[in-house]
Amino acid sequence: MISKAEIKRIAALRAKKQRSGSGLFVVEGEKMVAEALQSGFEVENVYRVEDIGEEAMSRITMLSTPSPALALVRIPQAPSDADIDALIARRPLCLALDAVRDPGNLGTIVRIADWFGIDAIFASSDTVELYNPKTVQATMGAIFRRKVIYCYLPDVARKFAAAGMPVFGTFLDGNDIYSETLGTEGLIVMGSESNGIGDAVAPLVTRRLYIPPYPRGAAGSESLNVAIATAITCALFRK
Repeated sequence: MISKAEIKRIAALRAKKQRSGSGLFVVEGEKMVAEALQSGFEVENVYRVEDIGEEAMSRITMLSTPSPALALVRIPQAPSDADIDALIARRPLCLALDAVRDPGNLGTIVRIADWFGIDAIFASSDTVELYNPKTVQATMGAIFRRKVIYCYLPDVARKFAAAGMPVFGTFLDGNDIYSETLGTEGLIVMGSESNGIGDAVAPLVTRRLYIPPYPRGAAGSESLNVAIATAITCALFRK
């Protein structure tokens, strides 16, 4: 059984303030819960519909339709500056997200990063929270395999440049990405769909890229969805 107090505690995790205060987030679905249990994350508790009943599950779920299983997972400790420096010293290929505010987009980008073996994702403080329930579900388990590090992006961009690695960014006036030699290390900055890469980060980009439409110069959609643009960019880096 599950107590009323426990139901209230779990339901409260819909709010970011409660997730931050408790240090817990919710994972739902048999596959996602199984991945949580197999990961290095600390799982506080698992609730199954056969144990607590459909009515109780409907009260604690974050989804429109309750799933058979739900887990409370502890939010891991944020990486230190030393951890970030050690990561950059390995000359990785990383993503940087500048003010990406849609939870579905962030979750999909984490999944994309997992597929293409991106080492880590840096995110600006105004990027949507990783542990938002919609973001968690959109990662399809990739949240347990790829680090998302919230930070001041200009500082990270400067560190990559100081280590002799390029800082890439997508711009409407960038070089045709299909004609560029991209390499296997550096930082790839992706901006929001509405504003692109912000003024604080844009001057630090050393390689400006552009994904052209087809046919080139065609009048059509104003921009690509940021998750789609990230998938295209990562695929071309791994070509």
